[in-house]
Amino acid sequence: MVKTASTMLPLGSDAPDFALPNVDGATVSKSDFAGKPLLVIFMCNHCPFVIHIREALAKFGTEYQEKGLAIVGVSSNDVENYPQDSPEKMKEEAASAGYTFPYLYDESQDVAKAYHAACTPDFFLFDKDHKLAYRGQFDDSRPQSGIPVTGADLRAAADKVLAGEAVPEDQKPSIGCNIKWKAGSEPAYFTGQPAV
Repeated sequence: MVKTASTMLPLGSDAPDFALPNVDGATVSKSDFAGKPLLVIFMCNHCPFVIHIREALAKFGTEYQEKGLAIVGVSSNDVENYPQDSPEKMKEEAASAGYTFPYLYDESQDVAKAYHAACTPDFFLFDKDHKLAYRGQFDDSRPQSGIPVTGADLRAAADKVLAGEAVPEDQKPSIGCNIKWKAGSEPAYFTGQPAV
C-alpha cells in the first residue's frame, strides 16, 4: 500500500466518457447523466481509507442523489492480485454498505487513467455541463486520526454545484491507497512515491 494523493486534475476539465458494468449487470455510461451534476468516485472494497468513510459515504450518496446529484463509484483495481475487489465482492459490498449509487467495474483500468485517478477514494465532481468543479478530499478525517468523518469538504462542494455556483479553488487533495495497477500498465503519473 502506498499512501497516495490525488493528481488534482485541472479544474474545468471535461469528464471523460465511460461505459462500465454495474454490480447489477447493467452498463452505466456518462451519457446517462447528461445535464446533471456528476460525482465520480474511484474506490474499492478493501482500502482502509475507503472503509474509514464507508458509512458516511453511503449516507452522502443517498442524501445527495435525492438532491439531484448523479453519483457513480468505480473500482479499477487489479483483481487478479486483489481478489477482494472482484465484481462478485463489489456486489456484496454495495449491498452490505448500502450504496444506492451504481458501483462500476473498470477492468481495463482505462477509465481510471482517463480521469488521472490515483488513489482510493478519489473524488471528481462535475457541474451539469460535466466540467470539473471539485477534485479533493471527503473531509479531513483519516484512519486513526481521531477526526470525525463528516464529508464536510465534499458536501460544501456539492452544495455549490447543485446551486449552480462556483466551488472555491482552494481544494485539499484526497489521500488514500494507490490504485492497484496491473503490472506493467501503471500510468506515467503514478510515481509510487508516498504522499506527505
